[in-house]
Amino acid sequence: MKNIWILPIFILALSCEDKKSINTSNKVFVEKDVTLESLADNLSNPWGMTFLSDGSLLMTERSGDVLRYKNGKMYIVNGVPEVISRGQGGLLDIVAHPNYKENNLIFFTASVGTKASLSTALFRAKFNNDQFQDVIKIFQAEDRNYSSDKHFGSRIAIDNKGFVFVGLGDRYNDRDYAQDLSYHNGKLIRIKDNGDIPEDNPFVLTPNAKPEIWSYGHRNIQGLAIHPTTGALWSHEHGPKGGDEINVIKKGANYGWPLATFGVDYDGSIISNNTTIDGSEDPIHHWTPSIAPCGMNFYLSEVIPQWNGSLFLGALAGKHLNRITLENNKVVNEERLFEQMGRFRQVIQGPDGYIYFVTENPGVLYRIIPSN
Repeated sequence: MKNIWILPIFILALSCEDKKSINTSNKVFVEKDVTLESLADNLSNPWGMTFLSDGSLLMTERSGDVLRYKNGKMYIVNGVPEVISRGQGGLLDIVAHPNYKENNLIFFTASVGTKASLSTALFRAKFNNDQFQDVIKIFQAEDRNYSSDKHFGSRIAIDNKGFVFVGLGDRYNDRDYAQDLSYHNGKLIRIKDNGDIPEDNPFVLTPNAKPEIWSYGHRNIQGLAIHPTTGALWSHEHGPKGGDEINVIKKGANYGWPLATFGVDYDGSIISNNTTIDGSEDPIHHWTPSIAPCGMNFYLSEVIPQWNGSLFLGALAGKHLNRITLENNKVVNEERLFEQMGRFRQVIQGPDGYIYFVTENPGVLYRIIPSN
């Protein structure tokens, strides 16, 4: 583990409205010519984050709250629909529409149904004055097994044409259905921002296939990001015991799970003897042992110039912030930062060029700024 200096500096008063008290000592961690500030703690399993055009940060808590953070103050957002927080489920990812400044649209995912029967749903809402308005459910997964409380996937990405991508998990108990186009288990879907199905989706004309499917053969997508210069969609997903993957997504492609994997089952038994199969896409990078990657975004800014062009992702089991250097879509270096500070859930770039991330256990919102 790298040496980390902890420099207590001052107490920041954080006011809250309609929200439990959130404390922060604003301790500063210094590493690799950057400074890490804690902005808010006492969070309850923070999961997703998105910035708005006014500089506010919306953040989900898996238990069911949406919070808005700005200038050291935290507010609770009203109008959030009821979700079921069970196992790995609850209120999950959140993303603002690329044209948010004009349409005020927010998209978020959650596990819905009953405690005995859950699936992943995508909601759309308008955001005004700390209130979700006109909330509608525009998609709900039809899975093979609704009783599982694991592998909901749920990361969202929206491209510059307004197409909404959502990564869905295999629901854990029914992994073979990741290869079955008649279910949403283990799929990446693509829909329009009003919930309609694009006519050019790859399986629209395939008998019995779910027309929302864009790619398949995924285990549990926990990171989804659009490359800022190429426009390509990137994902990462959890392997079982080993075999976490980074993939560059192609229309209609099969990513192999569970017919091909670099991992084994949790009891050590073999899932597949193949790490690649004909007709499937291989990952551009994988981790064995697993780090349990979670959240992912590209950093494109000269505010922290030494990190410009890096790919950042969190690690749950690995308990670190992962910085990846890429050349021609290949991983050429990996750096593990701020180790053992918690389970790193999501990381995004702010409009100020700083890097923001959240951890759980403990639940803290952090910001990385230049040291100079």
